[in-house]
Amino acid sequence: MEQKSIDWKSIVGMGLIFIILMYWFSQNQAEVESDPNATTETTASTEDTTPQLTSNNDPATAPISNGVFQAGSNEIITFENDLIQFKIDSKGALIQEALLKSYKTYDSLPVYLAKPNEKDHQLDLVFVTNDGRKMHTKDMSFTPSQSMNGSNKVLSFKANVGPSQFLEFRYELEPSDYMMDFTIRSQGLSQTFNTADAPQLNWEMLAYKRSKGMDNENRYTEIKFEYGDGSDDYTGQGAEAEEEEEDVSYIAYKQHFFTSILLTDTPFKKAKLISENIASQDDEQDTYTKKFNSQIELEYTGGELAYNMDWYFGSTDYDILDDYERNLDEVVDLGWGIFGWINEFVIRPLFSLLTKNAGIPYGIAIILLTICVRIILSPVLYKSYMTQAKMKILRPELNRIAEKYKDNAMKKQQETMRIQSEAGASPLSGCLPGLLQMPVFFALFKFFPTAFDLRQKSFLWADDLSSYDEIFKLPFNIPFYGDHVSLFPILASIAIFFYMQMTTGQTMQNTQQPGMPNMKFIMYLSPLFMLVFFNNYASGLSLYYFVSNLITIGIMLVIKNFVIKEDKVLAKIEKAKAAPKKKKGRFASKMSEIMEQAQAQQEEQKKGKK
Repeated sequence: MEQKSIDWKSIVGMGLIFIILMYWFSQNQAEVESDPNATTETTASTEDTTPQLTSNNDPATAPISNGVFQAGSNEIITFENDLIQFKIDSKGALIQEALLKSYKTYDSLPVYLAKPNEKDHQLDLVFVTNDGRKMHTKDMSFTPSQSMNGSNKVLSFKANVGPSQFLEFRYELEPSDYMMDFTIRSQGLSQTFNTADAPQLNWEMLAYKRSKGMDNENRYTEIKFEYGDGSDDYTGQGAEAEEEEEDVSYIAYKQHFFTSILLTDTPFKKAKLISENIASQDDEQDTYTKKFNSQIELEYTGGELAYNMDWYFGSTDYDILDDYERNLDEVVDLGWGIFGWINEFVIRPLFSLLTKNAGIPYGIAIILLTICVRIILSPVLYKSYMTQAKMKILRPELNRIAEKYKDNAMKKQQETMRIQSEAGASPLSGCLPGLLQMPVFFALFKFFPTAFDLRQKSFLWADDLSSYDEIFKLPFNIPFYGDHVSLFPILASIAIFFYMQMTTGQTMQNTQQPGMPNMKFIMYLSPLFMLVFFNNYASGLSLYYFVSNLITIGIMLVIKNFVIKEDKVLAKIEKAKAAPKKKKGRFASKMSEIMEQAQAQQEEQKKGKK
């Protein structure tokens, strides 16, 4: 995907074309209908004047047949159900406020996806009339009407041209649902629209910071979308990221744990999606993470507009999104390929079983999940653990070889490999099972930070397992580390260090080859990386790695002290030395021949130097 980085302050806003009033169609102007069954609330707008859309042509010569949109009322309508409350402005038929009733931010404030009296949410339909006028619905005053469709509330906004000529924005809301039906349609305007010029729907939104960690929240805030035959993609995390696709069926403004999604029954012909990282451009502001913008190209059908859509304002909860059966579960970032499959079919169902079905507290559930994962992987990792335990037993023997052949690196390598092979402790055979667990490692790396169920769930000193577990606030900011100290990453780093010291500490240094990087330094670098990198990550993830490494250390101690006997391993080596040499396989013979040739060349070079 293509990403561009520019100064967000240089973004040029769309210019408005001011036009002069031509004619008024004052007859048949609709009054706001009042439904006695409706419970929505209407409040007066604070605007002083009614916006009017007029032609920039000379009123005396403008074609009358194209019509003029009549001015509607100027008010804000409250439109709500059990879960969400909207406030929709008749100017532009625009959602001005979207309040989620069931959630709070980390500092106990209401969760808004759009706030009133702020320009953080815009929807603008732009079209051209037959006489060349460029119209913006965000500047038009619509006439609202409320009604009921069974148990559903309906709110319609119409911009009228004549008795049966109008442009309508229609909203329909079920009693307990985050998904709202949204329709844009026209009637009798086929002679008004310039159908040679495609209409465009512009949707803009600013993403709010709702967690205590700006960097962590911003990391999972992006535009995700579906296009073509069900493929999905995302814009990414650049300072400015841009994507353009055809046949787009939904656009999701994903804000870590809360999301706004525009879906359409008729795929959008083309959509240009732009995401700007506001947080990275201005370190002083701490309100917004990103700015989203979608420029959507629509099509006329028989000279009219007819788009049946849906608008989702709610949580980024996998179970809720999956229930709609519209591929919205892809909005939750479970990872790509095998990592996503592991999360979708193993980790997530197992975690749901522990928390939602068994009712186990989330911190304890993470510990139990860790134990389950280690048990599932135990057949794969057993050989790796055995090899690591044997390597520790062989250290004295390997030290003697290193000292004996300290001036002959090739011979030292040959003897080291022979000892390891005779003891059944080949490093390669030990590493391979370890590599097989990497998909699980990366899957969990994706799962914990995006698990909605962990949001605002506490455990021990961590008040929110989806964010960092701060135990001390620093008076300054450390690059890459932050302005606080998290405890679980410290504990996980200590556990990793002891595990690596137990298994590979001395072996790394003893097998160091000339020209190779200092492996012991890498051993120290790994826990340091964990300490710094995970300081701002979800504490649930650090808790998992801490417990996982504790379990691994325990398994290693059991294997070393109760499964593998040191005297038996050494006796096996001595027996192998005395036994007749087996005929080597073709690969082993070839490798031995290559090493012998290399050793002979080294000896010849030494003689030449002398």
